[in-house]
Amino acid sequence: MSNEKNKFFYHEILDTCLTAGQLMIEGGSEMYRVEDTMVRIAKSAGEPDPRVFVIPTGIFMSLDHGNYCQSILVHERNINLELVDRINSLSRALAEKKISLSQVKAEVFKIARGGFPIFPLWLQTIGAAVLSATLMVMFMDNYDWVDFPAAAGVGAIGFVSFHYFKRFTKVKYLAELVAAMIMTTIAVGLVHIFPAMITDSILTGALMPLVPGLALTNALRDLFKGDLLSGMVKICEALLTTFALGGGVGIVLKFLGA
Repeated sequence: MSNEKNKFFYHEILDTCLTAGQLMIEGGSEMYRVEDTMVRIAKSAGEPDPRVFVIPTGIFMSLDHGNYCQSILVHERNINLELVDRINSLSRALAEKKISLSQVKAEVFKIARGGFPIFPLWLQTIGAAVLSATLMVMFMDNYDWVDFPAAAGVGAIGFVSFHYFKRFTKVKYLAELVAAMIMTTIAVGLVHIFPAMITDSILTGALMPLVPGLALTNALRDLFKGDLLSGMVKICEALLTTFALGGGVGIVLKFLGA
C-alpha cells in the first residue's frame, strides 16, 4: 500500500511539473525559468532531489534518484507572457504553502485544456496595427505621414493572414512566408495607387509584429545563463523566421519588379 501511495505521489509531481513546463515553453519562457519553476514545484511538494533537463522541443524529469522518469514533447512555441507568469505564480504560491500540490495540478491541467483566457483576435489585430505604424515612424528617418495608416493596415492584414494560415499548415515558417508575401503585395499595390507612399517605410513597420524579437532576447538570456543548446536552438529558430519573412518580401518584389 505504501509503494502504491509513493507511486501516485511521484506521478502526481511528474504530471504537474511536466505540464507546467510545457505550458511555459509554449508561452515563450526562457529555459532556465522553466527549470527553476519545475524544481520549485517538486521541492515544495516534498521531493528533495528533482532532476530536470529542458530544451525548446522537450522536457525530461526524474524523481526519487531516477526511479521515476517521464518526458514530454513541445511542438508549439508562441508568445504568451501572461501564461508564463500564471504558472510561475502557482509555483511560488505552492512554495509559500498557500495552496496544495493537488490544487496546482488541477489549475495547470485546466490551463492546458484551454482554460486560460487569451486576448481575442480583434484586439491582437489592433495591437499589430498600432505596433506597425508606430515602429515605422521610429525606424524610418525619412518618412511621410501618408505611410502611417498604410503601415497600420498592411500590418493588421499581415497579422491576420499569419494567424489563419498557421492553423492550416504544419510546415513551420510557411505561415510567415505567406504573410510576408501578402503584405508586400498589398504594399506594392498601394504605392502604385498612391505614388506618394514609400514601399520600404510601409513594410518596415508592417513586418514588425512578426519579427522574432522576443525569441532572440530569450536566446541570448539562455546563452548568458549557460544553456548553450537551448540558446543556439532558439537563435536558429529566430533566424529561420527572419529568413522566411525576408524571403516572402524578396519573392514578391522580384516578380512585381518593385
